[in-house]
Amino acid sequence: MPRSDRIPGIRPRPSLGRRLDIAARASFPAVSTAGLMMLTAAPFGFAGQAALLPATALAAVYFWSLFRPAAMAPVVVVVIGILLDLLGYLPLGVGVLTLLVVHGFAARWQRVLARQSFLVVWVAFLGFAAGAAALGWALTSLLQFRLLPVSAALFQFVVSAAIYPALAILFVRAQRSVAAPERA
Repeated sequence: MPRSDRIPGIRPRPSLGRRLDIAARASFPAVSTAGLMMLTAAPFGFAGQAALLPATALAAVYFWSLFRPAAMAPVVVVVIGILLDLLGYLPLGVGVLTLLVVHGFAARWQRVLARQSFLVVWVAFLGFAAGAAALGWALTSLLQFRLLPVSAALFQFVVSAAIYPALAILFVRAQRSVAAPERA
C-alpha cells in the first residue's frame, strides 16, 4: 500500500485506471504463473519438455509464496494445481496437493527465507523440489496401482533445480517493476 494511502484524511476515490492498475499488479503472480505454464505446455517438440511444466509451476508457486504471499493465496494455488493436472495429464489432485504442500511450507518459512540471500533461498527450494518430486511420484504410483520408475522423479527434481534461478531472476525484475504493488 502506498505511503499516502496510510495517512488518515479525506482523499478522492481512485480513478478507474488506478483501480485497474492495482488489480493488475495484485494478480500478476497468478496470471504470470498460468501464462508460463501454458507456454511450457505448448508443443515445441524438444526432449524432456514435459518436465518443464511441473518445474515451472513449482518454482513460481514457491517464489511468489515467499515474496508475495498475499497474491499467492491457497485458492490461487489450487487453481494453478488444477491447471497443472490438466495440462500435464497428471491424475487429478496430484499437482494440487503437491503445490499446496510446497505453498504451505514456503508460507511457514516465509519470514525466515524472504530475508536470506539467493543462495539460501535456492538451497531451500532444492529441498522443497526434492520433497515435491517424491510426493508427486508417490501419489502417481499410488493412484496408478503400480510402482513407477524413480528416474522420472529424479529428472523432475533436476529440471526444477535448474529452472528456478532463471525464473527467479525474471520474477525479481517483475516484482521491482510491473508487479510492484507500492507503485500502483
